[in-house]
Amino acid sequence: MPKLWNGISGRWLYLAGALAVVGLFCFGLYLQYVLRLEPCPLCMIQRVIFIAIGLLFLIAALHNPKQTGAKLYSILIALVSLSGVAVAARHIWIQHLPKDQVPGCGPGLDYMLKNFPLSDVWQELLHGSGECAEKSWSFLALGIPEWSLVWYVLLGLFAVLVGWKKA
Repeated sequence: MPKLWNGISGRWLYLAGALAVVGLFCFGLYLQYVLRLEPCPLCMIQRVIFIAIGLLFLIAALHNPKQTGAKLYSILIALVSLSGVAVAARHIWIQHLPKDQVPGCGPGLDYMLKNFPLSDVWQELLHGSGECAEKSWSFLALGIPEWSLVWYVLLGLFAVLVGWKKA
């Protein structure tokens, strides 16, 4: 197996990471537009983080870096993945709060973007709201934020493995 892994070009591995993110994003769009599950503020932040990870994988695939560059890309992707882990963990925590401790629903994102300073919008989004506590979809007993957390960890580890593989 290590011989096979080391025989695959880093460019193809980075492209595989980018394609995995495209698949995850398409699934998120399926949940939203086919199953009619509206994303909450924390879901929107997680989408942005997935987009950032996918763009980093794509840039790395186009750049096809050597060892030092590959390590830099892997560290960047891992750090962005860790930020996703933090947001997903916050989302999971909100979903597991007792009903009387769930934060109240705030104004909609469109309203906040039009009327609040961007720093206040980010703070409100990261705080989460009552709509973030809803559990609407699950697979294998894991909801959307749990699956997001799993994928952030997998993508971050994959990036580190690609960055430190032997050329």
